[in-house]
Amino acid sequence: MKIRLSFIFFITIIIFVIFVFFKSLFENKNYVPKKINNKIENILIKDFYSDNELELKKLFDNEKFIIINIWSSWCIPCREEHKYLVNLSKVKNLKIIGLNYKDKKNNAENFLKQLGNPFDLILKDMDGTKSIFLGAYGVPETFLIDNELNILKKYIGPINIKDVNEINKLIND
Repeated sequence: MKIRLSFIFFITIIIFVIFVFFKSLFENKNYVPKKINNKIENILIKDFYSDNELELKKLFDNEKFIIINIWSSWCIPCREEHKYLVNLSKVKNLKIIGLNYKDKKNNAENFLKQLGNPFDLILKDMDGTKSIFLGAYGVPETFLIDNELNILKKYIGPINIKDVNEINKLIND
């Protein structure tokens, strides 16, 4: 009798553990940073080369639009999208800012030497907090921002030719 109760208890525990593991397979575990609105604050971000802190609002100069692209040298999709950023770098009235995410400086510099540098300015985010502040999920992500610091469009993952055409349309409307 004692062995039978132990066996039933053991089987019940195993069924419970299997149930919990099976249920967790189908739950959405993605962390989604919450944004109150589509306007970002004027934050300070360090320059990649000089370590000077720059205000986001002052980066606009005479441009009406900025693209902030979050990238890293270790990011394979960042390599895939890079040719599209080079394409966008030729667009007038658009400034492309690269936000280097949790990367080693020499690796990032080698990445740009190999593939070309489409960025008008490179900023760094060594601990990932600036990217989270923007509402990023990871790398690569691209934000199209107007001169009032409104996020007009957010691209999660690598951009492609369709996205480039959409950005050109948004800028030229």
